Parts: sequence; C-alpha cells; structure tokens
Amino acid sequence: MARNELRPVIRLRSTAGTGYTYVTRKNRRNDPDRMTLRKYDPVAGRHADFREER
Repeated sequence: MARNELRPVIRLRSTAGTGYTYVTRKNRRNDPDRMTLRKYDPVAGRHADFREER
C-alpha cells in the first residue's frame, strides 16, 4: 500500500526546551492545523506539551 500525503509523517518537538522529539503520523483531513499533544519528556523528567514542527 502506497504512502500518500493524507497521513504525513510529522515531528513533535517538546515545548520544555529540551529538544526531545517524537515522530508520528497524523490525518490531515481530521487535523489540518498544527497538532499539540501532551506527552512525557524523558530529558525534563515530566510531561510537557509537544507541538508539531514543519
């Protein structure tokens, strides 16, 4: 199955300033804006907001 641009690979960068990133896919039809998820940042040792970078 071919990978298309409807579900692109995105990088989520921590807003805590540690530079830690997660890599995931998103559905562009459901989430057209930049995605923000609250995930664990192991460098900071706590949960932080991770914002999509382009």
